[in-house]
Amino acid sequence: MASLVGERATHAFLVPRASASSNTGSHRDSGSSVSALLSTLIPVLAVSAVLFIAFLIFQKKYERVYGPRTYLSSLRNWQKSPKRTAGLLGWKSEYQQLKDEFVLGHSSIDNYLWLRLFKMLAIMCFVGAVITWPILFPVNATGGAPGVNGLDILSFSKIQPGPRYYAQVFVSWMFLAFVMFLITREARYCLRLRQQYLASPYEKSRISNKTILFVNVPQEARNEEYLRKEFSDVKHVWLVSVPEDLAKKVEERDKAAAKLENGEIKLIKNHIKRENKRAKKEAKGKLEPRRVEEGREHIVNVEQKDRPTHRLPKLKFLPIGKKVDTLDWSRGELHRLIPDVAKEQNEARTDKSNVGGACFIEFESIYAAHTALNQAGLKNKAKLTPKDIGTPPQNVIWKNAVKPFAKFQLFNILCSAFVWFLCIFWTIPVAVIGAISNINYLTDKVPFLSFINHIPKVILGVVTGLLPVILLSILMTLVPIVCNILAKLYQPTQASVQMKVQGWYFPFQVIQVFLVTTFASGASSVVTSIINQPSQAPTLLATNLPKASNFYISYFILIGVNTAVMQLLQVVPLLFVLFLGKLLDTTPRKMFNRYVNLAGLGWGSLYPVYTNLGVIALSYSTISPLILGFAAIGFTLLYAAFRYNALFTLGTTVSTNGRSYARALQQLTTGIYLSEVCLIGLFAIGVGQTNQAIGPLVLQVIWLVATIVWHVWLNRSLKKMEQTLPEDEVVERIAQQNQDVEKAPNGESTKAVDSLDGRNDSIVKHPSTDNPNNERGFIGRVKGYFFPSTSASTAIWSIAPHLTSPVREYTPKEREEAYMHPAIISDPPFVWIARDKYGLSKQEIEASTKEVGEGLEITDEGATFNEKGKVEWNQEDVKSAPLWEDEVVY
Repeated sequence: MASLVGERATHAFLVPRASASSNTGSHRDSGSSVSALLSTLIPVLAVSAVLFIAFLIFQKKYERVYGPRTYLSSLRNWQKSPKRTAGLLGWKSEYQQLKDEFVLGHSSIDNYLWLRLFKMLAIMCFVGAVITWPILFPVNATGGAPGVNGLDILSFSKIQPGPRYYAQVFVSWMFLAFVMFLITREARYCLRLRQQYLASPYEKSRISNKTILFVNVPQEARNEEYLRKEFSDVKHVWLVSVPEDLAKKVEERDKAAAKLENGEIKLIKNHIKRENKRAKKEAKGKLEPRRVEEGREHIVNVEQKDRPTHRLPKLKFLPIGKKVDTLDWSRGELHRLIPDVAKEQNEARTDKSNVGGACFIEFESIYAAHTALNQAGLKNKAKLTPKDIGTPPQNVIWKNAVKPFAKFQLFNILCSAFVWFLCIFWTIPVAVIGAISNINYLTDKVPFLSFINHIPKVILGVVTGLLPVILLSILMTLVPIVCNILAKLYQPTQASVQMKVQGWYFPFQVIQVFLVTTFASGASSVVTSIINQPSQAPTLLATNLPKASNFYISYFILIGVNTAVMQLLQVVPLLFVLFLGKLLDTTPRKMFNRYVNLAGLGWGSLYPVYTNLGVIALSYSTISPLILGFAAIGFTLLYAAFRYNALFTLGTTVSTNGRSYARALQQLTTGIYLSEVCLIGLFAIGVGQTNQAIGPLVLQVIWLVATIVWHVWLNRSLKKMEQTLPEDEVVERIAQQNQDVEKAPNGESTKAVDSLDGRNDSIVKHPSTDNPNNERGFIGRVKGYFFPSTSASTAIWSIAPHLTSPVREYTPKEREEAYMHPAIISDPPFVWIARDKYGLSKQEIEASTKEVGEGLEITDEGATFNEKGKVEWNQEDVKSAPLWEDEVVY
């Protein structure tokens, strides 16, 4: 929101100062008033209060929505959170007692670092407010520039060019120096945390963390003998083949099985409804009771109308073809496809003639894998390129893994170009939205907008403050969807898709949500004056561009308050529990999957949104420091909401092993540069009016050069740290822990690590986890903060108890099939239907088994139809469900 609502003013602000005394008019004041701010704040707070009350009410009743991690039996014991006590006081107490590191030890490193992002941003903005407000508020407020009113007197706009610029320079130095330290600390902490996390017994015993995906494998290297000579300490090699014909048949087989399952449920449900109607008529005497002949086998007669049907598509996605009986068609397809698929699978297991240009290599240890990764990275990128490490098989996009290097590069160039095209195209609607925030300044040049002058203050405040924020949020939701679709066209893993989307979406956010909106908002507020006297454009823009920050004050209010409450409320899961699930989850399989699977976050589309908020706060930190206070509050609210979800509701769908957080830290430096460049530009404009601005301009240029030097040093130091895993540090900590065990009283510690092979490890639980030397109190916390590498080690080795135990031993079959194409190892489909009191499910199982033949598994165990024809299953005993299996942790 960048305009004052409803107050009358002269042209003094809108025209050059020389003629201000001779021009009057009916324009509204340009200053951002408290009333305009409240016009945005009050409706957002009102709606958020209602939503929060709804959360407090619903969280007592719907445990699956608001606390699945506390009880869900499908989770391993080490993944569960402590039981959440119902009611506000209960969950608040539990919420406050748990540390963030609990998420690291019981969920994932990505979820933990996601929380750390908001904590870091909140600290950054709070410290920024402490640094800037006591100095810049009085300096700005007494700056002497005429025509600046409302909250804008606290910004750079109020300062006339001169000595006061030095305050901007030195305060900027102090704050940005702290931000550089914060980014440096977090980057080093993140890197060491990732390394220590991978060095834990649990993580280093997983196959995926010792396995590298190589792409662009040349023809001569597509055999195991060659690869074992190329690398040392190789344990297992999987040559990737993508049997497209087999994969298509497997897909058809599974679709037919799904059709059969859904059809059987629909048939039994229709039959129950018909029988219920008949029973009501018999009770009223309208029908005679059905006779059952004794001595004959009971057969359930089904009306032809109750049998489900569907149409075979003549064209893909267009079901306009021949109408068929669903059950008969599905059984026929399964009878044909099951043995056919089994035969081709046996052939594909041994056929090495169609090996593609990718392979997975498992090494003897995680250290050997990272050594090979560093060595391979120095070779020709077009041959035997290491693409990813730590990717489980279910997150591989197989058709993309075997794409030739040239095709991969072509897709990368075209998709990136399209994203930049979107970025330019999106400028038009985003600019219009930015102009809406200052639309009242255009009324004298655009006649049909003159009615805006007569709009009530409150309504105009909503139009110029809240409406642009909502429109911008809606518009930007489309972009990450497009980015995901494009990335999945050629990236070989789900993690690389997320990283690519993050790389695309962040500059899009900065350009569209920040820069375009800023210039559109700032320029539209002075367009009338620029048209009248173009020579004054630099002065007017220097005065008014800082005022565009008022739009982002509204943005932080909306994002911080509304998004936080929506995260707590969990609208989509709640709607599924209330009524959507009853409409959509009609089979036992759908109910089971909905119940046992936890939702994860899409890092590629989420990180850029909130990193950009950090960039905005940094960019305006000096020229409009008021924004830092609202940003600190917004980030704190977001941290609290996401922390609750990370502790009690969230799972992890795709893991980047902390890389998305590391990239976000690098992207956050954009805010530092924009802040410095903005000040340099404003000082340069001031030089045109007085030579007193030259000194601040030179000093700020020097600081920009220093920032570049710092950034280069940071990247080099991180690259050096990344070259090796801290194996020596692990050994040293093990020795230290064993000494602590001998000194500690009984009950305070457990026995330390026996070996590094990942099979018999256990970790000491230190009384303190925030500092490297186990020192308590303020001094220990300070040391822990300023020594992030050791602090990261402490977080792993003392907070994450499940990481002390390795994954279970893999069976020979599991190890052999780990990175085979799913089509080659896919088992025959399993059909799960529900039992009914009439015996129709048993009759259908017999018919399906007879018609399909060997290979089909179908059962009605574990689920039943109730009297109303609704499917029910025992949620209290998930492991008794036919679909339950002990999932292999690769």
